[in-house]
Amino acid sequence: MRATELCNFRLSSYHPTNEFISVIGKGNKERSIPIGQSAIKWINRYITIVRNKNKVIKKGNEDFVFINPSGSKISRSNVASIVKKASVDADLKKKITPHTFRHSFATHLVQGGASLNSIRIMLGHESITSTEIYARTDIDYLRDTLECFHPTFQIKS
Repeated sequence: MRATELCNFRLSSYHPTNEFISVIGKGNKERSIPIGQSAIKWINRYITIVRNKNKVIKKGNEDFVFINPSGSKISRSNVASIVKKASVDADLKKKITPHTFRHSFATHLVQGGASLNSIRIMLGHESITSTEIYARTDIDYLRDTLECFHPTFQIKS
């Protein structure tokens, strides 16, 4: 999901039984994103323990999954602040942004053997060209792995 899609994530778009989320992406296009049991567990936990305990949910925000303390849907800056705080708390040295999760997700899928077209669909890219960057990342990963672990591998100049 993009950060904006996360902010606009609605209870009515959450389908845990079927293991997917419907989102409205760029260009107002709807797509389905598969979710696993771990994500379902944590979303359900958030909904029952945090969201539904919120004393006030402002009118017009009742269908949004993620609500800020003032009762409105979360904003992109709320998401960025949460990610920044988590990365500081984890003592990470790299700058982590909400987009880092999206990029890592796609990179791991490529490394796991997923097709670029499947990744394109899940990310909501209009063109495969936007998704091809993850294939290049995978080649860099393979090269780095060979350099580290293969005793006779050398990069040709």
